[in-house]
Amino acid sequence: MKKLIGIILFFALAASLTAQKDMSKRIDPIVEEGRRLYRSEMASWYGTDIFIDKYRNHDNISGYFSYSEGDLNKCIFFSVGKEPRVIGTITFDNNFDVEKAQADLTEREFSKMENDLYRMRAAAMEAIGKDTLFKTYTNTNLNLIPMISDGERKVYVLTGPQKTGVVIFGNDYLLTFDKKNNLKERKQLHRNILAIEYEAKSGDDESQVATMHTHSPETGDLITATDICTLLLYEKYAKWTQHTVISANYVSIWNCRTDELVVLTKEAMDRIDALREKKN
Repeated sequence: MKKLIGIILFFALAASLTAQKDMSKRIDPIVEEGRRLYRSEMASWYGTDIFIDKYRNHDNISGYFSYSEGDLNKCIFFSVGKEPRVIGTITFDNNFDVEKAQADLTEREFSKMENDLYRMRAAAMEAIGKDTLFKTYTNTNLNLIPMISDGERKVYVLTGPQKTGVVIFGNDYLLTFDKKNNLKERKQLHRNILAIEYEAKSGDDESQVATMHTHSPETGDLITATDICTLLLYEKYAKWTQHTVISANYVSIWNCRTDELVVLTKEAMDRIDALREKKN
């Protein structure tokens, strides 16, 4: 009997480890994509402030976008006109230390990759202007993040707040492109929008703040890359400790202090909650 129990426990443990590996294969790419989006947005946040301060001919600024090259993150600005040129490049390391940022206002042509990103961004802008799929809300703006990674060409569209003290989840989109930068598909990632207000707190405030939102079946079982990007951007300002995303089948728990993700099945989370209630 003991031998039989041992065999059962062995196979139960093996099944659990296999399930964890399978889940890691699903969530690791999401987390990495979220970090890529975060680095792009951080470069844009800080790069815009630096460039506007240094570049005097503001009427010649048509737009900007950011991308990463190895351990460097670049925000480039391009000029007005049918054939725009790069008019500024602000470069950061992964710490985004503004004091160490490099500002280059040399006017130049787009690189091959920059030209691809620009074309994708322009196509996304055109789609947003024509397609009723894309929605806008008061006191928000749509932020476009063109990206080429792992052979895929895409533009994420995030909704950002125009007011401080607000974190926005949802109303985000993904547009995918072919190798010639032609738009292939567009889809809405979250079908709703959630604004969570927070109060700025002192650096030594130790209050526990946990937040959450839910996913409909259309959004999917797991936390999205855009959710992770939003958390990385705002969690430190809001002093959040944890954010949970609940779907029909899974619970995604993001630790805002360690920037780590844990995903549990809904059944496992229900059992944990039941044990907590029993102890209380």
